[in-house]
Amino acid sequence: MDLSFRHAWSIWRRNATLYRRTWKLTILPNFFEPVFYLTAIGIGVGAYISDIGGMRYIEFLTPGMLAVAAMHGASFEVTYNVYVRIHFEKAYDGMLTTPVGPDDILIGEVLWSMTRSLFYGGGFFVVAMLFGLVPFPGGLAALVVIPLAGLLFAAIGFAFTIRIPTIDVFSFYFTLFLTPLFLFSDVFFPIRERLPGAWLIVAEALPLLHPVRLARSAFQGEWGWVALWDVGYILVVSAVLLELARRGVRKRLMS
Repeated sequence: MDLSFRHAWSIWRRNATLYRRTWKLTILPNFFEPVFYLTAIGIGVGAYISDIGGMRYIEFLTPGMLAVAAMHGASFEVTYNVYVRIHFEKAYDGMLTTPVGPDDILIGEVLWSMTRSLFYGGGFFVVAMLFGLVPFPGGLAALVVIPLAGLLFAAIGFAFTIRIPTIDVFSFYFTLFLTPLFLFSDVFFPIRERLPGAWLIVAEALPLLHPVRLARSAFQGEWGWVALWDVGYILVVSAVLLELARRGVRKRLMS
């Protein structure tokens, strides 16, 4: 990788400068979505469920929604926003006339996406803390899960965005990829209690499952070998997808 961290950081600073002008309009919809789920399902449905997985339902739901908030924060940045910069603004074409290279653009955008995941996930963490749903001090370890989830979904989203022919394809990404992850990644119910053995193997391939499980381990203060597998999955899959994204960026921007 032909990477200059100084140039990658300049991409991050550019995005941060633009975000300072628009954050009030962009942060509210995606930030409040998991909060609404937490309130409506955790408090509403939770009133009819005595316990799930050995805990109150809202306590089971909270760490999963934390990972979902981080997923959304990173995903929206590397899908629509990156696509607009490539095809409509032609922003990257202008950057390439400077010493900034394709790898700098990729890493800068990934770092910014991880930052966005920290905004959304961190904001949700504060709300959960105000609800009294964050155990201390162990629950603070869940803050480390947020950038890991951001890295994973930044890599997934960028690898997808750089290869799609039209912006309309994003409807498939969000409806047929992110939504099933949201529903079947241990967020709303413990999959080990409800899915047969063969489906559990399939579930291990789902990206969202691993940050959800890590966040729940942090909230419960229970760490085991599964946490090592979850961290390893996130890092390896992110590395593979970033390499695919790097090739796609070079092909798209240098052709």
